Amino acid sequence: MAPKSSGTDKKLAISFYSKQKVHCPVCKKDFAKEELLSGGGRMIAGNLTDELRRNYEPSAKYGAVYPLLYSIGACPTCHVAMLWSDFNTLEDGGAINKLLETEAKRKKSVELIFPHYNLNQNRTLYDGAAAYYLALLTYEKMPLQFSPTIKRAQICLRLAWLCGDIEKECPGHNYDYIAAQFYRKALFFYQDALELEQNHVESIAGISNFGPDIDKNYGYDGVIYLCGLLEYKYGQTENIQERLKVLEQYKRSIARIFGLGKSSKNKPGPLLEHSRALYDKISALLAEANIISDDDEE
Repeated sequence: MAPKSSGTDKKLAISFYSKQKVHCPVCKKDFAKEELLSGGGRMIAGNLTDELRRNYEPSAKYGAVYPLLYSIGACPTCHVAMLWSDFNTLEDGGAINKLLETEAKRKKSVELIFPHYNLNQNRTLYDGAAAYYLALLTYEKMPLQFSPTIKRAQICLRLAWLCGDIEKECPGHNYDYIAAQFYRKALFFYQDALELEQNHVESIAGISNFGPDIDKNYGYDGVIYLCGLLEYKYGQTENIQERLKVLEQYKRSIARIFGLGKSSKNKPGPLLEHSRALYDKISALLAEANIISDDDEE
């Protein structure tokens, strides 16, 4: 569906296969690890979106490159997908059995959205998005020590981005609608991850990089910011009073990101800038709602 991410011409290759195979802890099979080549003008960094995604400009030589695609490993035998580091640490027998038992269901679910995806070729945008969806279903069965909720949040957000990219490359297949669903799932999982952390049920420390993209780690404050942003952009609108109440809470939380004096000097500049912008947007929305409410009372 999308152009291949690697070509047969080495000079135009975007990725390569590592000499060392990856061992799948679920089906016990080895598979090749595809990695992104760097340099040579393959990645031309563009702007940072309000969702903290780094855009990359297509180059005349290599075309569009999506670094996100190579952060997830997907076993072509049992269709288990995870962050690469988790392949080395999964030893829980119960989780492994669950993943083996749900292989067919997992594959079928992914094929409903990404028919005919292929894990045995150089990764395309389409196959990479399918691998992320496999990872979302894999972490559903993972033990709490892997911090599966925050990882599912990050995966959903990246899936939303990738589905949006697919729609741009091949419009008319409803991937914009699918992207919107993943944005809402990302909101749910980010908020759920914070609640589980605060209630000491599931730590978020099991994720090495809060991202949400792969170029920079925006940490815990980034998670707070994304919760507020996703609520503002994709939160429910059926119950307006409840929406305004939640946004008011996030307004205060986001204010703390850039309002703690000297401590803010240690925080990434882009996060501070986007936090201020989001604070202003939420404030304007709340102010408008109050004006409308006052008019209704009169």
